[in-house]
Amino acid sequence: MTRTPQQVALAVKRLQNRHHRALTTALAPLGVSLAQWDTLRHLHAHPDASLHDLAQLTFQTDQAFGTLAARMAARGLIERVPGPGRAVRHALTPHGEEVRREGERRVAAEVERSLAPLTEAQLDQLGALLEQALAAGEG
Repeated sequence: MTRTPQQVALAVKRLQNRHHRALTTALAPLGVSLAQWDTLRHLHAHPDASLHDLAQLTFQTDQAFGTLAARMAARGLIERVPGPGRAVRHALTPHGEEVRREGERRVAAEVERSLAPLTEAQLDQLGALLEQALAAGEG
């Protein structure tokens, strides 16, 4: 069967949607949304990222991310810290780090379960093909 680009794009979107629903369910007992956990994950990986950088990493506008960050700070997941000049940075609190770590475990389990039907070689191939398509779109 030959698949059209539209059929492949729809399959990617359906898989993304399935992951979103499963991860939302897995993270709910921790009291965080997928967007909040994603913020914790990116803050852990990029501790010096600006608000703008974090907004881009989490696929949000600066304004939407600022609102999300304020709610997360009020819940004790992150804290505002001074940055260079007038910049404000954010950092994980100990509670935020605990939630990030447990969320990482839950997310990994869900994604592994979802992709379990693929062999290691198929998973590598899928990853390489997606990276190739992403790289072509950046040019």
